[in-house]
Amino acid sequence: MVHDTGFSPHPFRGVLTLACCKPRIRRVANVGDIIVGLSSRSEHVVYAAQVADVIGFEQYWTNPQYQERRPVMTSPQIVHRVGDNIYQPVDGGFRQLPSSHSRSDGSEDSGTKWTDLGGNHVLVCDRFTYWGRSGPALPDELQFLAVGRGHRSNFSTDQIDTVARWFADLPGGVLDAPTQWKTGDQSWRET
Repeated sequence: MVHDTGFSPHPFRGVLTLACCKPRIRRVANVGDIIVGLSSRSEHVVYAAQVADVIGFEQYWTNPQYQERRPVMTSPQIVHRVGDNIYQPVDGGFRQLPSSHSRSDGSEDSGTKWTDLGGNHVLVCDRFTYWGRSGPALPDELQFLAVGRGHRSNFSTDQIDTVARWFADLPGGVLDAPTQWKTGDQSWRET
C-alpha cells in the first residue's frame, strides 16, 4: 500500500471495506478470502481482513447500514472525511462525491473513478485487524505474501492454510490510526 489514510481500506464503524483502489483484488475476491495489505515495501502488515460479502456499488450506496461511510468533507474529524462510499447511482451511471478520490475542488477525477468502478465490487469484511501505523513486521512464515506492487492470488493449499492459522489468532478491529493520519486527531478511535 502506497497510501494508508483510512480511505482504502476504510476500517471504521465495525467493518473494513474496500470500495476504491485495488480493482483487480475487488474483481476476483470471494466470500471467505483473506486479504493482507502490506506497506509499500512489504515490510509491515497494515491490515488483514476476511471477505464476508461482495456487493455492487449501487447496493453499497442504497443500503442504510453503509450510509455513514459516505464522506463529509466539511467535518472537523478526519474519520468522517475519509468515507469510501463515494459513488452515487445517477441515470445508469455513478457520480463521484467530493472525497479523497476527487479533485481538490471537489469535482470528479475521471482517472480514479475509472479505476474504482473498474473493480466492479465493494468488499465488506467483518473479521479484520487493522494496525495502520503500528503494523507489525511481516512474519517469516508469510514472506511469500511480499509481492511488491500489485497483488497475488495464486497460493498453494499449504500457504492458504498458513495464512488462515495466522489470521485466526489476530486481535480484531482497529488497533491504531492510519499511517498518514494527522497527529493528535483521535477520531479514528470513535468508531
